Amino acid sequence: MLENNVILPPQTIGIIGGGQLGRMMAIAARYMGYKIAVLDPTQNCPTAQVADKQIVAAYDDMNAIKELTAISDVVTYEFENVDLEAARFIEAEGKLPQGSLALEITQNREKEKQLMKDAGLPIPSFRVVKSGEECKTALENINFPAVIKTCRGGYDGKGQIKLNSKDDIPQAVDFAEKNKHCIIEQWIKFDQEISVIFTRTAASQIEFFPIAENEHRDHILYKTTVPANISETIGTQAYEAATILADKMNIVGTFAIEMFVKDNEIYLNEMAPRPHNSGHYTIEACNVSQFTQHIRAICGLQLPAIELLQPSVMINILGDAMEAVLNTMPEVKEGFIHLYGKDEAKTKRKMGHVTFIGNTKEVLDTKVQQFEASLS
Repeated sequence: MLENNVILPPQTIGIIGGGQLGRMMAIAARYMGYKIAVLDPTQNCPTAQVADKQIVAAYDDMNAIKELTAISDVVTYEFENVDLEAARFIEAEGKLPQGSLALEITQNREKEKQLMKDAGLPIPSFRVVKSGEECKTALENINFPAVIKTCRGGYDGKGQIKLNSKDDIPQAVDFAEKNKHCIIEQWIKFDQEISVIFTRTAASQIEFFPIAENEHRDHILYKTTVPANISETIGTQAYEAATILADKMNIVGTFAIEMFVKDNEIYLNEMAPRPHNSGHYTIEACNVSQFTQHIRAICGLQLPAIELLQPSVMINILGDAMEAVLNTMPEVKEGFIHLYGKDEAKTKRKMGHVTFIGNTKEVLDTKVQQFEASLS
């Protein structure tokens, strides 16, 4: 068990990464009375707009990491690709309650899948390859469709290729030869994708948010619906799998696990050692958000039990839709719009989200349909 250091307002929380997740962490922390310092290479990034101090530097700049650590009483991060040397330094200083292990594992798809396999959890069959030749050999013994991914990096569909048939083998071989360390997984023709988000303290208290059901478009999360339309059996399997991983990795803070559902069975996909896009609904739909729980956990505070106040749908706002969303704001009264303060609305870039809540699925569907129609 980790030492449970208590950090109280107005002490300073340092955040590595200045995007929307850091921004929403910072807003939650500021409501509670904490000060915020952020490290990000982009001046006036989304988190800096609500922070007390920004250190403008690369994430692996050790002088900047040391400065952030010195001025912060506790440090967290908004993405998993944090430099491990930096994370281990902060951990050694006693200011990274999340530790470096979760980062090390979630930065590497091979380590992630191997951990799940060693824990006896249900995952798609996989092979790790480190060259084009190894890839060609591996694909001789796998059923199609499959997917090849880089073991490091990649998000929102980047860094991977779906392989539909043997005709795609040459493309996969080229991909493996170029990227070297890759993982080939059986493609799961899933019925649903769900995400399990929980928060855990250093004292091993764990609280689960309602399971969310996700819909993607072009590999980017489009819509999250809560509660997920799943059986009680699936819910139990999902929470049990998440608990096993949480204990095995000694998780502190908010953590997300994406899972596939097929034929009333779950298959674990990927993990994120931080708040997650599919948990944004918690800001309005729950008594406590994933961000507030995260801040409480890293600051050594106890966690309130989570209640879903109303069913919810969250829709991402991408750069393509920004102008239409702004144009509809004066007329559309339903929905809680969150914009992230990004300076440029690029295509497929996450610029914000909108959350709808309602007493019934029918009420929610009507609100969502009206919103979608207003954008067209």
